This record gives sequence, C-alpha cells and structure tokens, in this order.
Amino acid sequence: MATKINFEGGNINIPSFNFKKIWSFLLGLLAIVIVSGSFYTVDANENGVVLRLGKYSHTTMPGLHFKIPLIDNVERVKVDYQYKQEFGFRTLKAGVKTKYSNRNFDHESWMLTGDLKIAEVHWVVQYKIKDAANYLFKVKNVENTIKDVSEATMRIMIGDHSFSEVLQAERRAISDAARIHMQSILDSYNSGIAVQMVQLQGVIAPAPVADSFNEVNRAKQEQETAINEARQAYNKEIYKVEGLAEKIINEAEGYAIERVNIAEGDVALFKKVLKEYKKAPQITEDRLYLETMEKVLSQIPNKVIVSSELENFLPLMNVKGGVK
Repeated sequence: MATKINFEGGNINIPSFNFKKIWSFLLGLLAIVIVSGSFYTVDANENGVVLRLGKYSHTTMPGLHFKIPLIDNVERVKVDYQYKQEFGFRTLKAGVKTKYSNRNFDHESWMLTGDLKIAEVHWVVQYKIKDAANYLFKVKNVENTIKDVSEATMRIMIGDHSFSEVLQAERRAISDAARIHMQSILDSYNSGIAVQMVQLQGVIAPAPVADSFNEVNRAKQEQETAINEARQAYNKEIYKVEGLAEKIINEAEGYAIERVNIAEGDVALFKKVLKEYKKAPQITEDRLYLETMEKVLSQIPNKVIVSSELENFLPLMNVKGGVK
C-alpha cells in the first residue's frame, strides 16, 4: 500500500516497502557469495598457498578445496613449470630462426679466468619451484636473488679454471659444480627453488680482442701441426731403425743358435765315432778312409785306379773342376 502525504495543498503518494522481502533477497545474495567464495580449484601444475587473515596457513595440492570466505586468500604458484634465466644474451623469439637481443650484456658476461684472461661467458639457468610457501614469503625478490647468486657462482667457477679449461675441457664440470653451489646457497635462503640445470652456452674472447685471440689460436694450431708432422717423421725413422736393429739381432741370435746346435751335433757325432773307434781302431780307420774316398771319388768322372806297385805307368787323374 501507498502512504498519502498532504504537502502544500497537494497529496504525495509514497509507496510502502516490504522490508522482509528485501532482507530475504540480500541474505540470499550473501549466501550465494559466501558459497561461491568457499571453494577454489588448483590446476594440475600448481600448488595453492592459503593465507588466513594475511598470514600463511597451509599449502594445497591440485584439485577442488574449501576456504573460509572473506578470511582466506589463495595464491596459486606454478610448481611444475620450468623457469629459465639467460646470462650474457637474451632470446627475443625462439623457434626455427631464433632472434636474440642486440643489447650489450658485458657487465654480466665478462669474467676473469684463473690465468688472468678475460672470457665472455654465456650460460643458462633452468629451475623449478619446489616449495611454494618459501618461494612466496622467504625471499623478497626470488628472480633477482637467483640472478645474483648465478652470477656470483659462475664468476667463482670461471676464476678457478684457466681460459683453455673453460673453453673446452672443463665445461661440463664447471656447469655441474655451479649447479650444486647455487643450490646450496638458495637452500640456505629457504628460497623454495630447485636448480635443474646450469648450461654453458658459449665461452669466447671479448669482441675488442677477438681478432688477436683468433690469431694466437691460429699460430698455436700451426705450431701443433708442425710438431705433429715432425713427430710423425721422427717416429717413422725411429721405428724403421728399431725394426732393422731387431731384425739384425734376431738373425744373429738365430745364427748363434744354429752354430751352437751344429757344434753340439758334431761333438755328439765325434763322441759316437770315438766310442766305436776305441772298440776297433783299425776297422774304424778303414771305414772312415773308405767313406771319405767314396765321397771324394764320387765327384770325379772318368776315374782310373791302378796299383801302386805297378812299374813304368804314369798315373793320370782328371781333376777338372776341382773336388768339392
């Protein structure tokens, strides 16, 4: 119903309100807001950090969860995402034809090696969040902290090695040691960060001295080539001489063994003959004489054998060609 009010000779109708219905509507709307704000969802690659009146309460895993409306607030943190920081360069657009920034990053890439040389070092740090609550509340600016820790660690590692080791031999060892050192520092800060990988992308000489450095490398390569060629020629001659010497030694040893064996055989034969000679000296002498004559005369053709008692006969023997 409307209420009539007489005002300056006129009547004004003021509608009456049903406050019960209004309160019911407001209470219903409030109930909807409370119910809708009592549940939240955490994605598969996230953790939910629950703040109760602005203070850390607990961490929830992926799924549907309940919270106290208007009291609890939820911060979602991607814990299964691989984060990356680049040092000495920046990637503008990754892909088949990657684009890099043209900015100068010498302030973070130039480092002093253990042999007092300047190296331009490019590297990448990849990490994940292993504790969402620590990541949010223990360190004020985690990304800057990771950057500072990475630079300090890499300068320590590069300073402990020579330029040639950083360039070639110790790259893998430096990367592994840097990852372990970074992890220990971040753990001491309770940063909630797990360093997955530290990878050296490239180690080169700074641009102002790059030409000189390349000339030195070319000179060293030419020197190594000359040394290798000289060693090859030296080894060729040495092996040839050593092989010849070994051949002569082997022939001499073989000849010595042969002569010893022949001499031992002659001695054994002589002993056997001597033994038989002692048994019958005359028979042995006759046998030896006959065997010797048979051997000598068998090599002479046209033999004429006469008696030594024959008179007025000139013995003639053709010994043409000699006796072998």
